[in-house]
Amino acid sequence: MTLDIHHLGRVDYAPTYAAMQEFTAQRSLPGIPDVRDQLWICEHPPVYTQGLAGKAEHIFMPGDIPVVQTNRGGQVTYHGPGQVVAYPLIDLKRAGYFVKEYVFRIEEALIKTLAYFGVTGHRVANAPGIYVRLDDPTGHAPLEQRPQKLGPDAKPTPDFTGLGKIGALGLKVSRNCTYHGVALNVDMDLEPYLRINPCGYVRLQTVDLSTIGVSVGWAEAADILSQKLATYLTP
Repeated sequence: MTLDIHHLGRVDYAPTYAAMQEFTAQRSLPGIPDVRDQLWICEHPPVYTQGLAGKAEHIFMPGDIPVVQTNRGGQVTYHGPGQVVAYPLIDLKRAGYFVKEYVFRIEEALIKTLAYFGVTGHRVANAPGIYVRLDDPTGHAPLEQRPQKLGPDAKPTPDFTGLGKIGALGLKVSRNCTYHGVALNVDMDLEPYLRINPCGYVRLQTVDLSTIGVSVGWAEAADILSQKLATYLTP
């Protein structure tokens, strides 16, 4: 699998969303030759995006920040300057893995990106995304509530005490092809997160690398994340 990486710079959310939909629709048309998978790396001006499961009550003070309804999974999140946003446009059938593994691979790329900067990222059972321990972001002790083999019907309630969310996922699969993607918080104004319940969770704290003491430029973080995604999304 060859993944073409495109660095888009700072681009408005709505036209980028439309372009992802168009790319995905066109590659699914009959008679179209195989289109190489792509990875779009960008940054957005301030915007709240609401997923298919999104509830209006989770956005309680948007102010002058626009709210865009989308067809991705999940609830509300925020995008803004200082955040690296990555959109993998992958043909899962050609890649040879299913959605659950796709999510795992994206989370693994986030974890390895954080590790590059000396930070330990954690998964939380039943709460997609990557989290850090606020009191010890570089420590390696595993979380009690990390995903484990609890049975197919087990859906433990996440406990975010002492944790901060640093990487968020919001995905869509259409005819085996993915769009939307993942966001890594690098050095942001985090105040807009206080106006929502991030991902639908009340009092979920959102952090960035700067908050936990890691000073890194957006371009370097974007480069490392794109490298890790290209590695871990390859079959």
